[in-house]
Order: sequence, then C-alpha cells, then structure tokens
Amino acid sequence: METLIAHPKNEEQATALKAVMKVLKIDFETEESPYNPEFVKDILQAREDIKNGKGVKIAVEDLWK
Repeated sequence: METLIAHPKNEEQATALKAVMKVLKIDFETEESPYNPEFVKDILQAREDIKNGKGVKIAVEDLWK
C-alpha cells in the first residue's frame, strides 16, 4: 500500500480529515510541527509583507558591504 501525506491548512480541515479516516477505519498518525507557532506566524507575515512591498529587501551581494 502507499502512504499519503496531507497538509491541512487549518484546524477545521485537520479535524475533518481525522473524522473521515476514523469512519473508514484507516490507521493514521499525527505529528506536531517542531517549530514554535509564533515564530512560524512571524515568518509568514514577513513573507507577506515583502510581497506587498513593505519592509526592506537587501540583495545577498550587499550583505557584507
């Protein structure tokens, strides 16, 4: 058999996936992210800010000048 890996985007999706797998009697494991949720939130916000033109973007070549 094959292994499927799902990436639910929120708690609602995770709960729904677990419920479906329980009903179908599919064995599954859960694993928490090793990262601090606040850290992940900050990184995602920073990426969004850069996309929206906020913040300062420095070229890699200029880091050591």
